[in-house]
Amino acid sequence: QVQLVESGGGLVQAGDSLRLSCVASGRTFSSYAMGWFRQAPGKEREFVAGIQWRGVSTYYADSVKGRFTISRDIAKNTLALQMNSLKPEDTAVYYCAADKDLSTYDRRHPDSAAYDYWGQGTQVTVSS
Repeated sequence: QVQLVESGGGLVQAGDSLRLSCVASGRTFSSYAMGWFRQAPGKEREFVAGIQWRGVSTYYADSVKGRFTISRDIAKNTLALQMNSLKPEDTAVYYCAADKDLSTYDRRHPDSAAYDYWGQGTQVTVSS
């Protein structure tokens, strides 16, 4: 069992930066692939970024590539999402999630159904 708690959201202006954090508790955090998703009002939850075990491989949605960076600190059980050059369309609730199945993560990382554990979310609002 893994518990995930996000923090770092807030209200910023377009062009600003934010850093989201997700602290994991429970067993074997290092054995999970991790991802960030977001959900805007009236829209489906969408994949933002993912990272494999030990951070060897990272994945990004086209909409955030070059602006967002995902990272993890296994020693601190922490996942981070550095968000730069924020845009109003980045406004959403951001969720971190954990996937137990490392063998399929390369193929399934954009699929929210692949993830086994979810945090409660943190709101990010970007004003124009």
